[in-house]
Amino acid sequence: MLVHQLIAQGNPVRPAFTGRESISYSQLARQVEHYRNFFYQSGVREGDNVGLFSRNSPEYVYSYLAIASLGAVVVPLNFQLTTREIAYIVADAEMKVMVTSTAMDLPVKQLILSEFKDVVTVVSENAPQLPENWDDTNPCVIIYTSGTTGHPKGAVLTHKNLISNAQALESVLPVTADDNVLCVLPMYHCFAWTCAVLNPLLCGASITILDAFAPKETLAAIKEYDVTVMYGVPPMYNLLSRLGEKQDMAGVKLFISGGASLPEQVARQFQEKYGKTVTEGYGLSEASPVVTLNPIDQSRFCSIGKALPNLSVQVVGSKGEVLPPGTVGELTVKGPSVMTGYFNLPLETARALHGSWLHTGDLAYRDTDGYFYIVDRLKDMIIANGENIYPREVEELLYAYPGITEAAVIGVPDELRGQAARAYIVFAEGHTFDKKALREYLQANLAAYKIPRDYIILDALPKNQTGKILKRVLREQADGTLDDERAV
Repeated sequence: MLVHQLIAQGNPVRPAFTGRESISYSQLARQVEHYRNFFYQSGVREGDNVGLFSRNSPEYVYSYLAIASLGAVVVPLNFQLTTREIAYIVADAEMKVMVTSTAMDLPVKQLILSEFKDVVTVVSENAPQLPENWDDTNPCVIIYTSGTTGHPKGAVLTHKNLISNAQALESVLPVTADDNVLCVLPMYHCFAWTCAVLNPLLCGASITILDAFAPKETLAAIKEYDVTVMYGVPPMYNLLSRLGEKQDMAGVKLFISGGASLPEQVARQFQEKYGKTVTEGYGLSEASPVVTLNPIDQSRFCSIGKALPNLSVQVVGSKGEVLPPGTVGELTVKGPSVMTGYFNLPLETARALHGSWLHTGDLAYRDTDGYFYIVDRLKDMIIANGENIYPREVEELLYAYPGITEAAVIGVPDELRGQAARAYIVFAEGHTFDKKALREYLQANLAAYKIPRDYIILDALPKNQTGKILKRVLREQADGTLDDERAV
């Protein structure tokens, strides 16, 4: 099956999209065909890399599926990027055409969404069908990674990669044609696209599209449109656990969290507020993206769950040896959803893929029941006097401290120890920082070398559009742009 063929899975008369506008599956199919013909007449051809720059909307879905149906490759763009950052991706992806909601000064043909909304209905020429030798092993999308170090890399995913991941989710999640799935995460991100778009289409379910996350508006939409399934990131659940009433979430049967580690305190607060469990999973763009997920009826706090049915997941040591339960090593994954490689980067591809195993760069361990636990990013690990400090362990304790709503720990240079931990903290309104009390709390729960050397109090931590805390920004501040007087 090809990605654009998913629209045939739903009942033609049932809604594919709900919300301010209701679009049936038959209307969705017609719109994709209109867009397909328009893009073809605009010069899009098989094998072209086509940019897609827009906020969440039905038009985003029409455009993506239409591009894919022509045998072209979608390059989703983060709408928060600057023109300079977009220009890099345009050049790196060898892009000729961009579908965009905002015109930009770029050396690429731009098809403006707002300008062709009405034009596509009067296109006279039908685009030809894909050749018979074209199949699901062909590329469908190039996902550019967030670029936490250096320039972003484009992970090439085939139709098979994406479809296999959506099918694996279908086998473990109770999502059916009767469900209404909230898509509030940005569609340019693989988490949103596979989980909140492709999987619902595969199941014939409905999708409620919101163009951005705002807590009160999201709560209102969940109630108004009878949402039953929500995918979110930890900061969303953190905010929602402090807002709304229990009845606001009464109709939602499934909450899934990904994109970043879900702090235990946030999961417990949400459960106490709404009486619902947030099920944590794990993935990365290079795996389309979902790799593991907690069993719905047997979720464990701080665990990313078990491997999806069609994937093999291992924890390996520095020499590639498989490690026993309880031993920390690098998480690796193999299976049909793993990317073919990075676009035009053979050396980077070889580093990431060893013998078809994708090396995630995440430190993890598994227990004897097959549940996996992320310890930290390999590159985030702090080494102080030869001792390993895993920031997430410290962050979990900080989240559990009264009044702390956000926390991040990074390594900073230390003349005596090589590195030391620094904590960035956000307090809830009405709470004040008491360094002595916080240190006493940490000393009772951590070895001395793990306790942060200093603390930075912020109004909010820097995050990307999916809610992931940007430790890269914190490191840049620590490297020289941060006023040392703020360290306490």
